[in-house]
Amino acid sequence: MAVGFEDYGPDCDSMRITAFLDIPGQDNLGPLARLEKYAFSDNIFNRQIIARGLLDIFRDFSHNEEDYLTVMEIVVRLSEDTEPTVRTELMEQLPPIAIFLQENRPNFSTAFSEYLMPIVVRYLTDPNNQARKASQDSLLILLEQGLVAQYDIENKVCPVLLDLSAPDSDDEYKVEAVNIICKMASVVNKSTVQRLLLPRFCELCSDSKLFQVRKVCAANFGDICSAVGQEATERNLIPKFFELCSDSVWGMRKACAECFMAVSYTISPEVRRSKLSPLFISLISDPCRWVRQAAFQSLGPFISTFANPSSAGLYIREDGTLSIRPSSPCPAGNNINILPVSSEEPVENKQKPSTEGVSTRSAPYSENSSSEAQEASSSLQVTSGTDQTILIHSDHIDLYMPKDVKDSQMKNYQEMNLRAQSTEDVFNTFFYWRPPLPDISQDLELLQCKTEICDETCSDSEVLCNNCVASSEIKKVLQSLQEHMDDPDVQAQVQVLSAALRAAHLDSVGDYEVKQNRDINRNQEEDKHGLNPDLSAENENESTLFSLASKSDGMNPSNPTVIKSVDSEEQLNGTNKILQVEENGPTLEEEKSKLQDIIPQPLLDQYLSMTDPARAQTVDTEIAKHCAYSLPGVALTLGRQNWHCLKDTYETLASDVQWKVRRTLAFSIHELAVILGDQLTAADLVPIFNGFLKDLDEVRIGILKHLYDFLKLLHADKRREYLYQLQEFVVTDNSRNWRFRYELAEQLILILELYNPNDVYDYLRHIALTLCSDKVSEVRWISFKLVVAILQKFYASNATSLGLNFINELIVRFRHCSKWVGRQAFAFICQAVVEEECMPVDRFVEHLLPSLLSLASDPVPNVRVLLSKALRQTLLEKAYFRSVGNPHLEAVEETVLVLQADRDQDVSFFATIKPKHSNMHITSLEKQS
Repeated sequence: MAVGFEDYGPDCDSMRITAFLDIPGQDNLGPLARLEKYAFSDNIFNRQIIARGLLDIFRDFSHNEEDYLTVMEIVVRLSEDTEPTVRTELMEQLPPIAIFLQENRPNFSTAFSEYLMPIVVRYLTDPNNQARKASQDSLLILLEQGLVAQYDIENKVCPVLLDLSAPDSDDEYKVEAVNIICKMASVVNKSTVQRLLLPRFCELCSDSKLFQVRKVCAANFGDICSAVGQEATERNLIPKFFELCSDSVWGMRKACAECFMAVSYTISPEVRRSKLSPLFISLISDPCRWVRQAAFQSLGPFISTFANPSSAGLYIREDGTLSIRPSSPCPAGNNINILPVSSEEPVENKQKPSTEGVSTRSAPYSENSSSEAQEASSSLQVTSGTDQTILIHSDHIDLYMPKDVKDSQMKNYQEMNLRAQSTEDVFNTFFYWRPPLPDISQDLELLQCKTEICDETCSDSEVLCNNCVASSEIKKVLQSLQEHMDDPDVQAQVQVLSAALRAAHLDSVGDYEVKQNRDINRNQEEDKHGLNPDLSAENENESTLFSLASKSDGMNPSNPTVIKSVDSEEQLNGTNKILQVEENGPTLEEEKSKLQDIIPQPLLDQYLSMTDPARAQTVDTEIAKHCAYSLPGVALTLGRQNWHCLKDTYETLASDVQWKVRRTLAFSIHELAVILGDQLTAADLVPIFNGFLKDLDEVRIGILKHLYDFLKLLHADKRREYLYQLQEFVVTDNSRNWRFRYELAEQLILILELYNPNDVYDYLRHIALTLCSDKVSEVRWISFKLVVAILQKFYASNATSLGLNFINELIVRFRHCSKWVGRQAFAFICQAVVEEECMPVDRFVEHLLPSLLSLASDPVPNVRVLLSKALRQTLLEKAYFRSVGNPHLEAVEETVLVLQADRDQDVSFFATIKPKHSNMHITSLEKQS
């Protein structure tokens, strides 16, 4: 009786499907003939089984060349089967068949291109939807594995896809084709995508017939940009991206907002700032709520594309974590690293020194300089030792700057120029990634020489003349920079000089009006108080002080002040004017504190508005969570020098009523501490960290998981304040939340290195012993490892007395414990101490070995089992106990013999078995408990 496929059900995958080919039947056919018979049988199920078992068939017949080619021909004929299920089964088997043949056949590429690849391409146009889907999946797998030759991609696959995506193609085929094009763009050659697929993709982005086609293009736009590179993206894709972002269908705009970050990563900083930023602002203000929601979710990631971690002294390690770049040892005075400082940043923020790998030095100021001069003086910018030193002085700034401040700045500037010239032959990335900036040092020196302090005896015409000369010099410098406007640094210089030009004009007009008002006031005061010289002198001083304050306000290019005429009563009341200036001062400073030049200001303003309660009503109820999630990336982009822009937002999020928002911040506070450095961390993050310590367990787990990472960034004195607060982690809202205590024990093992032995003994020892008596076994076992680490800390730090006291406490608490789990824990601790070599062997045999050997008479077998493991697998494997003449060896061997004769089989087994040379695992010990 012949054996047929009827004996094999659909659950026969675990066995060799084609085993029937080896069974001789009544037909007296060989295996290949029998294969051909069933492959073209009238029974559909027979053909399905053949298609499903093709991999096993190739394994059987791939050793003989003729049989191998015969099977290939059978596969080709089987691929033309009229039954869709047979074709689907066949296509699903092609990727594993191709992988097998590549590993076992020398001429795989030729046979695959001749026999199998045409099947895959033909099935892309199969009328059956299931067969087409199977062919699409198989094609992508083959491309990912690199099994398709470049010739086949360009001459077989791409032409079919281009035909399917043609304007006159069927709608369903077109959507599937554009989906394949988008997915295969990342796994094929870059030139192939640019030459063959990119033009068609651009056409499909403008397909006016089917919005489904445009939506697929929009959803995969970032992948296409990454595949074709920056140049092709800016030349061909960015215009299409603008079209999709303004599409009439809101789903297209939403898809563009979701892939905005991927597109931004591909383009140049200039295009990102000048074109994509305004485009993103339009998506944020889209009339559709779903588009606005997607845009706000992508706002933080999009801002992060402006980041340059190296400018903040940080770098991203291979595992993706952010770390502090170690500072290279340089002689004092030869290396000046200053973070890029925004021109709008308050002086007090500029002068804060930064640590953690980036040293910050501010320009020297005279101790006797007034606060007005300090606010007016220009900031010195030296970027991480790679960019050239740029010193920018505006004429309206130097006009009121004390001479000693100017001389000190010029001297410091000349010294750094000499240092820069002496290191010109050293490799500098600044000169390799863009054209060098024009040398404007002579123009700046000429500009500075032209702007001198005006004496009170100067006439009004002389003041106006000097400002006109300064303005003309600024215009000359601006003209020299016009040829290099493509460079972002040159654009920043042009913005500063343009502001200086406007301020110089305002100063010239303002000084003229102030002087006239001052003269009028002086004449009126002389008429009214001619007989009272003291009162006249007092009012004159007040008027002069108001004039200086007005000049100080006029020196701010972003907030020019126009002096208006006032009546005689207000002119006589100088004190009121001074108070008015002081009241307006904080408002101006508060507005300036939100300004920076790293990212476009509208993007930052929109990001800061995500904490507005109105956004939760009009955009997304979880918009604050998205803001908190992306805040470390935004902070890294802005740098620690612009932290003042995010400080209020961070504090608002930290006090949000939703615990999910606070939890998100808690999980990332250690990364933010790395970005900000120790000083800003101590000032701004530590109070929020303290608040999270008393929050819900869902929030506390965030800071607990990275407790070591955060504490190591603090100074030793600040870190020591948390010793007592660590005990609060032992208490949880829900006692069943044992994983919280388990995480605490793991973190304490790492935290031990941050404190001295005395602090560990006074504070952390109590926490460890408390966790050792936890109700949950998992917590106890990890706590035993913590105890061993504490003991190792004592002896590594030569704190012998503390170690001895701790050993005695362990003996009392565990060896003489009334519960058997405590005595079992003592055996495990002793085994771990020997395994990790936490203490000298002579101290171990003196203080712990006698108590350990006494467990041989314990009434509980589980305790004796662990004792057997400790003695047989650990102690006797150490060289100290194997040495001849060791006085303690005899006691250990006697105990082992007693355990080998134990009445419990498990105890005798582990005391007799030879030790396995492997590390000790807690899991195996838990099974014994």
